[in-house]
Amino acid sequence: MTLPNFILIGAAKCGTTSLCHYLDQHPQIYMSPEKEPRFFAPEFYTECSNGPVRKGSLRPRMDIAEYEALFDGVTNEKALGEASTEYIFFPEAPARIKNMLPDVKLIAILRDPCDRAFSAYCYQLRDGVESTTFEEALESEERRIHEHWRPGWLYKKAGFYFEQLHKYYEIFEPEQLKIYLYEDLAQQPLKVLRDICIFLDVDPNFTPDLSRKNVSAVPQNLFLNKLLSSQSPVSFMKPYLPGSLKSPLRQLKMQNRVSKPNIPSSCRKQLIEIYREDILKLQDLIRRDLSSWMS
Repeated sequence: MTLPNFILIGAAKCGTTSLCHYLDQHPQIYMSPEKEPRFFAPEFYTECSNGPVRKGSLRPRMDIAEYEALFDGVTNEKALGEASTEYIFFPEAPARIKNMLPDVKLIAILRDPCDRAFSAYCYQLRDGVESTTFEEALESEERRIHEHWRPGWLYKKAGFYFEQLHKYYEIFEPEQLKIYLYEDLAQQPLKVLRDICIFLDVDPNFTPDLSRKNVSAVPQNLFLNKLLSSQSPVSFMKPYLPGSLKSPLRQLKMQNRVSKPNIPSSCRKQLIEIYREDILKLQDLIRRDLSSWMS
């Protein structure tokens, strides 16, 4: 039975997609062909049943045979990994991972929780599955939690990193955990990758193609974006449309996107106060200066 010996546990919208792409290029590293298998976080499928639905969340939870099958393609790679950002979010995930993979190595990337929340909002807005302003979404969060919405739409709750991470520190040895900051990966990607390679006991001198960036843009016209989104009736009609119409629709969708705006200052101030205590505790836990997150 082949199972992973390292896992990227999150957090969402913190660079895990880009990091997976970089690691997957290493000849000694095997990454699961399916990102976000969520095997150790079945709550994503069994408890979080409300809110907008994405295609990837429609399938049933993965069983052990399906999870093992993700690693059927392993040949002579030394480091075998998968990435599921929900593992940092759901409190029962650490114990499940420990029970099945007691010696696994765990990697997390953390981002200023205010920026992370706004990035997650922009991502949902871009894909037409968020229909409110950021301020309204924050005000609606308690209702969304009560209604069992999935983590991707709980912009505030997903940013309490100390609350989430300390559970891993309680049951795993410190040497099994590596925590990086989003700005580390953005500003010094090769340094981060080499450190991860040393952590995974693979060649640290490999240099991947770093050109791919996973950046979300937001739409200029929300109505047009929703009309062209993957969740709209237009999307379900695409297979039946002639090729002469598909290309103009794609171009129209891309032309409607602009660079991501800055988080509203009033929202940042509100979130900083919400996160302040958690950030201060996180500083001590991971031994990093996080004062910039509170400015």
